[in-house]
Amino acid sequence: MSDALDRLAESHGIQLAYISELGERHIIDDTAKTALLRVLGVDPEQGPAGSFDEAADAPSQSCYLPKFPEAGAWGIACQLYSLRSGRSLGIGDFEDLARLAEIGGPEGASFVGVNPLHALFLSDPGRFSPYAPSSRRFLNPFYIAIDQLDGGPEAIEALRRSEPERFEDLDGELVDYPKMGALKTALLQAIFRQRFEAIRQDEGFVAFCAGGDEGLRDFALFEALSADMMTREGHYSGWHTWPDEFKDRGGDAVRAFAAENEEAILFHSWLQYQAEEQLAAAQARAVAAGMSIGLYLDFAVGVSPDGADTWAAPELTIRDARIGSPPDMFNSSGQDWGIAPLSPKGLAEHGFAPLREAVEALMRNAGAVRIDHAMGLARLWWIPTGVDAHGGGYVRFPLGRTVDVVAETSQANQCIVIGEDLGTVPPGFRHTMGEAKILSYRLLYFERHGETGFLMPEAYPEIALACISTHDLPTLRGWWKGTDMQLRADTGRQDAEATERTWDERRRDRRALVLALKEAGLLPEAFDRIASGEDSMPPEVPTSMVDAIHRFIARTRSRLVAVQLDDMIGAERQPNLPGTTDEYPNWRIRSIVPLEALPTHERFRSLAAAMRQERPNADGNA
Repeated sequence: MSDALDRLAESHGIQLAYISELGERHIIDDTAKTALLRVLGVDPEQGPAGSFDEAADAPSQSCYLPKFPEAGAWGIACQLYSLRSGRSLGIGDFEDLARLAEIGGPEGASFVGVNPLHALFLSDPGRFSPYAPSSRRFLNPFYIAIDQLDGGPEAIEALRRSEPERFEDLDGELVDYPKMGALKTALLQAIFRQRFEAIRQDEGFVAFCAGGDEGLRDFALFEALSADMMTREGHYSGWHTWPDEFKDRGGDAVRAFAAENEEAILFHSWLQYQAEEQLAAAQARAVAAGMSIGLYLDFAVGVSPDGADTWAAPELTIRDARIGSPPDMFNSSGQDWGIAPLSPKGLAEHGFAPLREAVEALMRNAGAVRIDHAMGLARLWWIPTGVDAHGGGYVRFPLGRTVDVVAETSQANQCIVIGEDLGTVPPGFRHTMGEAKILSYRLLYFERHGETGFLMPEAYPEIALACISTHDLPTLRGWWKGTDMQLRADTGRQDAEATERTWDERRRDRRALVLALKEAGLLPEAFDRIASGEDSMPPEVPTSMVDAIHRFIARTRSRLVAVQLDDMIGAERQPNLPGTTDEYPNWRIRSIVPLEALPTHERFRSLAAAMRQERPNADGNA
């Protein structure tokens, strides 16, 4: 091992070793250090030393944190695309979001949390992972509720009369992104053409464009180019496949395209205006429905390497690396998320404005924001091109500056910040988050003492959001039945021996949870014999047990508790199975209960009542 290489790597923010989630120390080998230095544009043999100073890397600001009711608050979490209603067109939309808030508010919920709403690729609906956005500053137009637009109902009716087949089979178990995308794009284009002059003269739209700086025009120009490229043979929505002359935002070819396609650019700007207006209205309606927080939006950890953000400002991202995670107890080979990391140097040279702008874009229409993989504020696992995830290493970011940017924006917008801190967490990171009033993210499945027992409610931290599961993990019903383990076996993610071992662990975990509920005085009477070992576990988790488990999490000290809508309606399938692509319908599964049926849905109302009793609102009403 070369001391000179180590000093050079450390000076550029490359972490030489890290502690795993199991407390084991892992050292990055010289090959990884060399590759990471090259990714950073540094010659490993004679490159100049960097200026990373970990000692001076402490935040000085703290996030907005309101006064909560004594028992804390609770809310509903869902995937927006999954919502179903009689009026939406194959995918949940902003009107569905507002109506869910108007259902949840009177039930005592203080917020509705959703998946990232970032812009994807309008010209390619098949790129639908919400965690691989084209841009984190802008919104996904497929969430626009078309029937709420001026001229929207008429456009829908006209197309339904002329091409009724386009509306068929939209209400299936899965989102049909290509069909939905083609339909909604056609409708949006028809409305834009029909109302073109009125749109151009709309004072609100004119002000929106004027206040959008170059970022809005860059994004709209990218979208127009992306749509044009999709019509050309051999080219796709992402800019990596485009002719070289169109890869340069400031080049002559791009300027000429912009001059010839002003109407297309205006169309994509208008889509952002409408999406922003509808999201803001959803937040206002959530608050009007009695929600003290309203919308709780998700902030992805990075962007697609070939999307709008990387095209408009290539100096801000690292071209020759992807973000992922090191090997851990769940993924022995590590994970490659396929998204581009921000450049620490580029961020610093721009005064961290790109991070501030992306966070601000969410916070202005939300009462809370969840930062996915919040450890990215401090460091990210970079995987250099040409190697697998295990060949990567951690590259540090100036934690003091990144947290201060988030905190300042949080205070300006009076927006709560939750940091998803699961997985390999750096030593001291959670303490820093707590000092900055960033809520930790605690899952019942993972909160244990020793190898078996579940932590009791009083052991949870106060500055935290507690929940049972998340989008990457099984629903409560699926966990009880072991659906996730069977899925991993069926998709080749684990062998028969590992499957049998995890089944044994799950049987043990179910009994441990029953015993924890008994200790907390929450075990349903019907489970007394099961707790004593006299009776076996039921194959399905009964409603009484679902309510009891949620009462358990509601009694934690954590300020916030999120309840999955899937658990409120008894869904079994989880939204995403990490490590899969086509083997599982990730990000496509729709709700098994339409919005119209929620207010009278027995299981939904039972669980809402349990949460309302455990966490009454600020007036003490249950």
